Order: sequence, then structure tokens, then C-alpha cells
Amino acid sequence: MINIDLKGLGVALITPFKEAESVDFDALLNVVEYQVQNGADYIVVLGTTAEASTLTEDEKSEVIKVAVKQIRGRIPVVLGVSSNCTRFVVNQLKEGDYHGIDAIMSVVPYYNKPTQEGIYQHFKAVAEATPLPIIMYNVPSRTGVNMTADTTLRIARDFENIIAIKEASGNFAQINDIIKNKPSHFQVISGDDSLAFPLVALGAAGVISVIGNAFPRAFSDMIHLALSGDTEKARTIHSHFLELIDLLFVDGSPAGVKSVLNIMGFIENKLRLPLVPTRTATHERIQEVVNGRY
Repeated sequence: MINIDLKGLGVALITPFKEAESVDFDALLNVVEYQVQNGADYIVVLGTTAEASTLTEDEKSEVIKVAVKQIRGRIPVVLGVSSNCTRFVVNQLKEGDYHGIDAIMSVVPYYNKPTQEGIYQHFKAVAEATPLPIIMYNVPSRTGVNMTADTTLRIARDFENIIAIKEASGNFAQINDIIKNKPSHFQVISGDDSLAFPLVALGAAGVISVIGNAFPRAFSDMIHLALSGDTEKARTIHSHFLELIDLLFVDGSPAGVKSVLNIMGFIENKLRLPLVPTRTATHERIQEVVNGRY
């Protein structure tokens, strides 16, 4: 049985860019160290929040090296490896250098809209391509297809190295079904910051968070309080962040959290096309909330 502790706060790491759109590795080092020093239980590199689809293969390799070197084994590193081509993912997993990587996160194949059997066969191939632990990622709003609870549970029972799902369907009935019927080695992780507290109360292991880039200490405290059963204190932190979480997604992600990190002095407020920064009005409202509450 493969063991990796995914309880608590995972941070879906952003990729900072300079004004000329090159990767800002100095800022990346600072953001990574900020997570390690302020309560992140693990970091997810090259996920959706990292704008990974806009990075070259060379840039991806360098981002991985920089993050792994800076973390120095202090917390686990999860690497995003995804595509709508199963063969591409399998080849990446078989041929890539995964030194310093503790687990893989891979999204349900997007755009092609596979059937549930297609999703099962995809993750079967992924599981057989690597001995590393695998976190599946179900995010229908981005992929165009939902992986059902039945498919998730079928995969979880059939492949021991598939150890978790990041669930961002927003479907409480579906997520609760998985939590209630999953095998003991399998964990459910919230993929939505706004639902992290209620899902942990239902039995989820934690969250892979966007807002954690900016406020890892407070969000980690909320998750661990909820995990320990101190729901009143956890609910207070949850309520404190709800308005800001909503603002982070008004103009898409990671534009919102990059706006916050820019206000906090960590990064330039730069994304790569087709993504653009938040509108001025949104940025100003985020600034008001951040300066007023945090």
C-alpha cells in the first residue's frame, strides 16, 4: 500500500511572470518559501492555477527543479501531469524525471468528453504507467465532463496507487457518496476553497487551494481545526474568507489570487494569454477587502 499524507492544506501553486511574460523565478522562490513557512501541508506544482498550459516544456522543467530544490523535502510535492491524450500522459510518466516528486495529480481528460468507461480506461493506463501515488482531479466546469461517483469508486477500488481525488464538481451528493463508500486507502480532497470547510465536515481530508497561495496560515488553521472537530473556530475562519474567495473568481482563476499576491508585494500582476489580469474594478475591490481584513 502506498502512503502519503494528504490531510490538511495543499496549495495549487501559481507561476509568477515578469512584465515581459518570462517566468519570474525569484518570485517563485519567495512564494514557495512562504507556503512552507506558513502552514501548507503540501504543494501542487504545474496544476491549473500554475497556468501550466501556457508554459513550454523547458519552463515546466525549470519550475519543477526550482520548487523541489527550495522545498528540500520539508513538505511533499505533487506534480500536475495531465492531457486529453492518454498516450501523452503515459509517456510523460514513463519517461520523465520525478526526483523529488511525491505524487502525481492528473485531471479527467478535457475537451474530448469521454464516456465513463473512457475515463476509467484513461486512469487505468495512468495508474499502470507509474509507481507514484496518483490524485485524480474532477473539475467538470473546465473539462466538459463529470466523473461520476460510481466511476471514481470503481477506479479507487481497482488501483492501489490511485490514492485520492480532488473533487471540484460542487455536487455535494456525489462527493458525499464517494466519502461514504471509498476504500480505506483513498482520500477525498476539496477542489473548491469555498466548500473546503463543509466538505471536511463531511469527511474530506482537506483542500487543494487557490487562496492558500496568499493566506496559507489562516486557511491551514481552518482545515486543521475542522479535521480536529473544532467546527466553531473553523467556521469563523471560513466565514471570514468567503467574500474574498468569491472575488478571486469573478474574472477567472488565477487572475484573482495573482491580484492578491500583487497587492501583498509578492509578484507582478501578470498572466499569459489567453488569461488576463482582473479588471481594474475587481482589483480595487480585492484591495479594499485585503487591506481591510487581512
